Amino acid sequence: MKRLITVAAAQLGPIQKAEGRDVVVARMVRLLEQAHRKGAHVVVFPELAFTTFFPRWYVEDLDEADGWYEQTLPSPATQPLFDAIRRYGLTCYLGYAEIAHEPDENGVLRKRRFNTSVVIAPSGEIVLKYRKIHLPGHKEFSTLRKVQHLEKRYFEVGNLGFPVVRAPVGPVDGVNLGMLICNDRRWPEAWRELGLQQVELTMLGYNTPAVNQENRGFEAHHLRNFHSQLSIQAGCYQNATFGVGVAKAGNEDGFELMGHSIIVNPQGEIMAMATSWDDELVVADCNLAMCELGRTTIFNFAQHRRLEAYQRLASQTGSSAPAVWQPGQGEV
Repeated sequence: MKRLITVAAAQLGPIQKAEGRDVVVARMVRLLEQAHRKGAHVVVFPELAFTTFFPRWYVEDLDEADGWYEQTLPSPATQPLFDAIRRYGLTCYLGYAEIAHEPDENGVLRKRRFNTSVVIAPSGEIVLKYRKIHLPGHKEFSTLRKVQHLEKRYFEVGNLGFPVVRAPVGPVDGVNLGMLICNDRRWPEAWRELGLQQVELTMLGYNTPAVNQENRGFEAHHLRNFHSQLSIQAGCYQNATFGVGVAKAGNEDGFELMGHSIIVNPQGEIMAMATSWDDELVVADCNLAMCELGRTTIFNFAQHRRLEAYQRLASQTGSSAPAVWQPGQGEV
């Protein structure tokens, strides 16, 4: 039996450092209007949707960066977005920089900073929150890079795990919703955490440079996009989920972001893709019943997973060298 929802990837073109929330929120509201006209039930925005990708800028005192973060959601500046979500009856994924005043791992109440996304219900209520776990880049200024990537400076590692929630979406009474953010998509462990909760729609936003700035070897332009799509397609196939990967795109403060937002089905096929470096809405109809094939056959986890063989996955971080075989030694 079909369980059909219409999903929209709301790609954003560049957001310049000098642009204010009012300009960006107005652009996002226009995309919500388009989504409503096209019959969408779900709209997915990029990572850090309200601002330029500020981790490319080094700031010594983090308190001076507070203007890039949201301390409340909605705020007066972002309220028009929530009003539009209610007006059009949409479910939305929203990525933003979060300041939270909460206890740390030692129980000390302090200001904490996270790269965060939320699912917002058509009522305007926040249904689910996720904080990015796989933070790329570095913490201190790097002389190896032409452009800094200071996510480890601006954000703490997320502390909410990989939650999935079942919530009504459009005409479907219950859809299993999960979230990832940017670099998470490259880590199969993140997808599997969602897959083990029978996720049906995985939403993720990203701000990925079109060029690798590490200066540690050549990576062709086309491989940047290929690796992004490969990660999303594999994650969807191996966990029997639809995926919506939504980019920031274009020339932002002189730096290229790659775009190419995609909607992927549970068999790993790209159903729709953005073709511009601007604000662009990409829409696809998703029959959630397609998730059942993978979940009940090849990726029937209950029948085929072998926890006893995966000991390294949960006990080891860095890679280690294997045993060395010597002639005449026999089987290692």
